[in-house]
Amino acid sequence: MRHASVAVAMTAVAVVLVAAPIIAQEPDSGWTLARTPWGHPDLQGIWDQTTGTPLQRAADAADREFLTDEEAAERERRRFAAFDAAPRQGSPGNYGSEWRDGSRNALTRTSLIVDPPSGRIPPLTPAAERRTAENQARRRDHPADSWEDRNLWERCITRGTPRVPNNYNSNVLILQTPDAVVLLNEMINETRVVALDGRRPHLNPGIRLWNGDSRGHWEGDTLVVETTNFSARQQFRGFPVDGLRLVERFTRTGPDRMHYEMTLDDPTMYTRTWTVVLPMTQTGGPIFEYACHEGNYGMDGILAGHRAEERALR
Repeated sequence: MRHASVAVAMTAVAVVLVAAPIIAQEPDSGWTLARTPWGHPDLQGIWDQTTGTPLQRAADAADREFLTDEEAAERERRRFAAFDAAPRQGSPGNYGSEWRDGSRNALTRTSLIVDPPSGRIPPLTPAAERRTAENQARRRDHPADSWEDRNLWERCITRGTPRVPNNYNSNVLILQTPDAVVLLNEMINETRVVALDGRRPHLNPGIRLWNGDSRGHWEGDTLVVETTNFSARQQFRGFPVDGLRLVERFTRTGPDRMHYEMTLDDPTMYTRTWTVVLPMTQTGGPIFEYACHEGNYGMDGILAGHRAEERALR
């Protein structure tokens, strides 16, 4: 079930360029690609990215790229059961299964990561390991001295780019003009306007943005978006992205299907590039306002709880 607003903030959970997607979906047979009046592939609409496939391959999946249909159905059953299991439910609890969207995409894949072949995020560089340890120590020693110690999603500032689907509000609205594409993420209503005309280079490296600076172009019928200039305060899965070069690829493969691929290249953080593939399904909408700031009781609770812990230690 999808909801128009979220009252509790949750902890959030490129490149070697290639000429074509690493793993492309086969286009639907008998389907003709629709085009805009100016000739570009028509990608417009509301696209759902929700999936039960994990970003990284589980240890028990070994070298298997896909599950059987029965195994995938059981994984989905266990995933939804976990939403309602203690201590997730109750007081104060967390969102139960009634708040979660069912999966539309990539159910049998063992991981969204397709490169490296292991289906796992590559090892960090030594510098990244040191930086990560420092960040973890800071969070451990100062978990909630103030709201500034909490992550940007909890503070309703940004979910960030890149991102992988959450279990709710994972829709993307795509709009097009001849020289720009607009990508609006439902979660926190974040919008990127991607210039396609090639007349503007990336911003000066000293200018940093929450969701980076995006530029796009067409490679055949695939929209390619390159993003740099991420803020040093922005993170992806707990890791800073200020050194990241992100390349995304959008390819229409059917009347209601899109192949989405992103490749992350950050030699300061990872020992190699890595690529995520995610099918997207077009829906009839609607897309909702993500009114995160309206009643963000989670932040009040986090800070009040930490003040109580400090009093108990005196």
